[in-house]
Amino acid sequence: MRNKITLSLVAALAIVAILIGAGSLPRAFAAGNQQTEPPTSVESAPMRTISVNGTGTVNLDPDMATINIGVHTENSDAQQAVADNNAQAQEVMDVLKNAGIAERDISTSNFSIYPRQDYDKDGNVISTTYVVDNSVQVKVRDLSTIGSVLDAVVSAGANSINGIQFSVEDSSAAYNDALEAAVMSARSRAEVLAEAAGVELGEVQSISSSVSGGPTPVYQDVRMSAESAAAAVPISPGQTQITVDVSVVYTIR
Repeated sequence: MRNKITLSLVAALAIVAILIGAGSLPRAFAAGNQQTEPPTSVESAPMRTISVNGTGTVNLDPDMATINIGVHTENSDAQQAVADNNAQAQEVMDVLKNAGIAERDISTSNFSIYPRQDYDKDGNVISTTYVVDNSVQVKVRDLSTIGSVLDAVVSAGANSINGIQFSVEDSSAAYNDALEAAVMSARSRAEVLAEAAGVELGEVQSISSSVSGGPTPVYQDVRMSAESAAAAVPISPGQTQITVDVSVVYTIR
């Protein structure tokens, strides 16, 4: 009996030895149940950066003007007020077309009719006047003709001219130039900061942009008659600006 137990123990030890050699037993058991500590993670150092802003501006000569031209009429009879307005508005439209303004550049911006009532000291209505306004938005692509166009429409019956606005029809190339200038401005500022701080400028980490500027408006609200129109309305388009701002983040080392 003792021999059988001894043989069984020897056999069991032999199997354990084989399994250890083959790596089949759990490491903790093979190492006498000795636990090992998990590796400790090493936190990376935070990235060092410089944040700067840059601005680029491009001045442009306007090549188009947008004008609101209107006819204002009043009459105690509503139908007559509308009829008078229609007649004057049609003359204005004809003059615009004769001046070389394309139909696609003329669009109705407002048409309204409303009663204006007058009251006595006791609050009673003593009269009613019907007011009619008809306005069109006109794009003038030849700026040298603006003065003559305004003279012509006033002579035809236009008596309300609002907000002449100068613009550039295609400003995409100017926008790209302003954007490039803004990035160069940001780079120059970042280099000055890096040199002053005794560090080297690295790669761009992020960049964003915003655009401002645009048409230069000449605000006017004119009510006039043909008799009061000057021989040539003086108009100065000036210049329009496109300004781009960028924010850039660089790494430093």
